Amino acid sequence: MNAEPPPAAVVIGASVGAIEALSLLLPTLPAAYPLPVLVVVHVPPDRKSSLAELFATRCQIGVKEAEDKEAIGAGMVYFAPADYHLLVEPDFTISLSSDEPVLFSRPAIDVLFQSAADAYGDNLTGVVLTGASTDGALGLQAIGAAGGMTLVQTPDTAEGETMPRAALAACPTARALSLEEIATVLNTETLSMPR
Repeated sequence: MNAEPPPAAVVIGASVGAIEALSLLLPTLPAAYPLPVLVVVHVPPDRKSSLAELFATRCQIGVKEAEDKEAIGAGMVYFAPADYHLLVEPDFTISLSSDEPVLFSRPAIDVLFQSAADAYGDNLTGVVLTGASTDGALGLQAIGAAGGMTLVQTPDTAEGETMPRAALAACPTARALSLEEIATVLNTETLSMPR
């Protein structure tokens, strides 16, 4: 009897300059992209995020705002809602949390990345993009420690250099790539992961 292969996923974190960076990445994913993509962007906590609506019109792949307790489906981009941490549960469902902000952020990239590393292990790809805080560094470190693939936007190409520099310092084995190169990896190398 063949065992079901463990699922695989991609997690992405970004802050200042996120819309421009994600606009170069997410529309490159084809409609048949087989992996779920979970995204945390630092957004103001006091108003609804419009990221899912914005990217739904730009992407070939399905895009939605994450909902508490929903099963993570293949080929879908999930954005964290404003003022909630986005977590992956061990049974590959989504959990939304109003726990304290991390590094002044809720949603926090570290929270998503660390929970996803626990759930997916080495079948996870973590991507840290532009941003002006150090959020995401420890999360990417956790993904690397679990054996996952770690990618960071080249700091020189980022609107906010602090986040990618912090991620590279915390996870020196991460690959620093341009947005175009990250898109290529997401469309080639991540597809060889079990799912």
